[in-house]
Amino acid sequence: MAEHYDDLETRPAEEREASLLAELPAQIAHAKASAPGYAKRLAEFDPAAVTSRAELAELPLTRKSELPTIQGVDLPFGGLTTIRPGQFRRIFASPGPIYEGEAHGIDSWRFARALFASGFREGDILQNCFSYHFTPAGVMFETGAEALGCAVIPAGTGNTELQARAMADLKPRGYVGTPDFLKLILEKADQLGHDTGSVTLAHVSGGPLLPPLREFYSARGIDLFQSYGTADLGLIAYETEAHEGLVLAEGILVEIVRPGTGDLVPEGEVGEVVVTSFDRCTPWIRFATGDLSAILPGRSPCGRTAPRLRGWLGRADQSTKVRGLFVHPGQIAEVLKRHGLERGRLLVSSRQGIDDVALQVESADASVADAVADTVLDVTKLRAAVTAVPPGSLPNDGKVIDDTRKFE
Repeated sequence: MAEHYDDLETRPAEEREASLLAELPAQIAHAKASAPGYAKRLAEFDPAAVTSRAELAELPLTRKSELPTIQGVDLPFGGLTTIRPGQFRRIFASPGPIYEGEAHGIDSWRFARALFASGFREGDILQNCFSYHFTPAGVMFETGAEALGCAVIPAGTGNTELQARAMADLKPRGYVGTPDFLKLILEKADQLGHDTGSVTLAHVSGGPLLPPLREFYSARGIDLFQSYGTADLGLIAYETEAHEGLVLAEGILVEIVRPGTGDLVPEGEVGEVVVTSFDRCTPWIRFATGDLSAILPGRSPCGRTAPRLRGWLGRADQSTKVRGLFVHPGQIAEVLKRHGLERGRLLVSSRQGIDDVALQVESADASVADAVADTVLDVTKLRAAVTAVPPGSLPNDGKVIDDTRKFE
């Protein structure tokens, strides 16, 4: 059985990086020339000058959280696509609403690579339990499976009894869907006396994969793999047989930035996942997913040479309301920037129903606290107690605002 989907996965890391950077100017130029929304966003930038990650980091972010507003001004795609709505193969509507277009072609969401890494091969049957209703997840995995030559049971979500019966009758080799739904199907099958022993592979996404679930599937002889993607971008990263992080997909450039900013963080530090895609129809330029992750050091033992993500580590948008005012990660980043500081954490708590706000900043100079407190008041209109803590002492979890208040 072939170990890798194609030679791209095992090429030297330096060759991949050089190829991505070489493609950047043309892709940015294409977006600027053909997508009205990007023509406005990138008006001040020369695409030919964007030939490094540092130069890419100077471009503005397109935040997923802002898409409902962006698209609402210019329906359906906010001017961020290079083709007309009627030229797409399908148009989806995710909660928000956020509209996504699927381009024509084979496996346009690129999930065949992830399914291949899980062990799916031509002639396999898989039961696809992702939603087919409005949102693209079901189609994403179906088109990936079709590209591999697999037969797909388009099961969708819900109806565990029918799911269990189909699994027993059609005997799929694998399951794709959310991490917990397969457990419900298997337990229903057990209750009904159906044999689901044909299922030995599972590829999951769209929810947290907790250790008890891995243990449950392992006990039933099911090899479990996961991937990470979004409805806008398709596949971003996927698990391999090494089970050590998620390997970044080919054909995208991933940055990890400090939450609330577009600034790159050092390798290994948790930050927001930002993706630049090379899709010609929807050329996302610095698309801020709102998800937290970090780049793992080294390379995967499976032989793939792309960088790896630690996995999904939470949400980057930690905005909260304190004393009647909204506080955003970008405001804390502005406070730190004014004082030449890199890391800080706003702690929001409650004492007897009264909001309490404190800011910890990493600095060897304790005297900086008073000046920072003045800046916090200037930027956020909130008074906060500021404490300088030793450099490197704050947790590496991507949190800029830590709200521990309990709301009943």
